[in-house]
Amino acid sequence: MKYCIPIIIVAGLVFSFCSNNGKPAQDKSPEDAENQKKTALVLPDVPKELTVPMDRANYLVTHYWDNFDFSDTAYIHLPEITEQALADYVQVLPVAGKDVAKQSLTALLNKAEHQQTPKMYAYFTENFKKYLYDPNSPLRNEECYVPVAEYILTDSYSNDAVKEKAKFELEMLAKNKPGQIAADITYTLDSGKTGTLHRLNAAYTLLMFYNPDCHTCAENISYLKQSPVINKLHETGTLKVLTFYPDADLSSWEQHRKDIPASWVNGYDKNQTVLNKKVYDLKAIPTLYLLDKDKRVLLKDVTSQKIEFYLKKRNPMLFSD
Repeated sequence: MKYCIPIIIVAGLVFSFCSNNGKPAQDKSPEDAENQKKTALVLPDVPKELTVPMDRANYLVTHYWDNFDFSDTAYIHLPEITEQALADYVQVLPVAGKDVAKQSLTALLNKAEHQQTPKMYAYFTENFKKYLYDPNSPLRNEECYVPVAEYILTDSYSNDAVKEKAKFELEMLAKNKPGQIAADITYTLDSGKTGTLHRLNAAYTLLMFYNPDCHTCAENISYLKQSPVINKLHETGTLKVLTFYPDADLSSWEQHRKDIPASWVNGYDKNQTVLNKKVYDLKAIPTLYLLDKDKRVLLKDVTSQKIEFYLKKRNPMLFSD
């Protein structure tokens, strides 16, 4: 299952992190406090005059790692300190400005690389991939992972295989981004008739790549079928739903056709174009997109709940009490 962290919660973290500054708790024993002081990451004091969440986040991510000793590889073996600090840092990145977040990530990796400690650099790049790129990470943020992959391409430690993988990841991340026109695909119906994504006529199109044997896919389909928002928009012709099976074995797809509402467009990829030509980045299934009337990507690889929330917010007249 894929998750989303609400921005309001992330924004709150900016203030909670800045209020305690990572300092040892007062009820610690002197010995415990001294040990924590040696290992814990002490966060910067954010100027009190910075009251806007983005301004505070910009300052925090810029100075977040100022007190971290990148030369001390012992931190690699202290996940309760280092990995927790990294996970907290990742949660603040979306609140900061895009350029500031990118500069912060690049500066961090530069420090890790140039301490002559390959293990520390590898630790950060691997954990950034885990948190920012893995499809099952609740903190996944492809936009923030891009500068990490770009840095790997030019670093002095990664071997050719790692660099080639980073290059491939960047190529896939660049496809069908929000704001771009989604790549057209051809689907085949159970009747044998074919159609294309771009010829679906509606204000919104929900495109879902799925596999009938996938438990998470079944959960998403069930959720969308029961969603009052999805159903109302679909009934009025405002929304079309295209469920697309990209794999070759049709036996499972044929057995589960009745799981898909007859009013949805349920097709498969007869020529295996999407997978063979890597038209879409399908790191995990299901993968959901929301497109506008021109098939421009509004939301990429998000949860059903986020699509539902987006559509309800953009169509208030239909759902006003």
